Amino acid sequence: MIGILGAAMLAVLLLFFICFLCGDRMNLPAKLLPGNRKAIVGKEIALEEITEFYYTYATSTYPPDYQRYHFYIADGKYQFYHEKREGKNWPLTEANITLSGTKDLSEEEWTNFLACISGGSVSKRSSQTEAGGSGPWLYLYWNGDRSIYQSFSFASHSDAAAFEELCTLLKDSQ
Repeated sequence: MIGILGAAMLAVLLLFFICFLCGDRMNLPAKLLPGNRKAIVGKEIALEEITEFYYTYATSTYPPDYQRYHFYIADGKYQFYHEKREGKNWPLTEANITLSGTKDLSEEEWTNFLACISGGSVSKRSSQTEAGGSGPWLYLYWNGDRSIYQSFSFASHSDAAAFEELCTLLKDSQ
């Protein structure tokens, strides 16, 4: 009995040591994320680990509205995709796409994107779309994420506004 209890206590202490004492060097807190903890982009989630980011806004009011921005890395290149859907029916589908495009991003443009999301937080994903509302729904993916903690929130309203301004600039520069 004491042997099992002692082994369990040792395992807990070892996990504590690895997670909290070595966490900054190994980026472990963001990868483990126990409970409903939030991870900060640029701190627990290293900027160089980020692989994808989705911003989606959709509303079913008349006329319905849909806008998606997607930043991602494909074949070692930084990419930006945008999609606008318009129509008189709901839900809007791919048949309702009125404007879309993909742009290769420069290092500077990718850095500007990272600056917008740096300091933001990632928390446990929830069924936001089932709860209603228009969003925006924001999801961040990074190397080592476990598909649970991906719901993103900007650090401030000004960061969100800077992100939307960057998206408009990138979309208009195609």
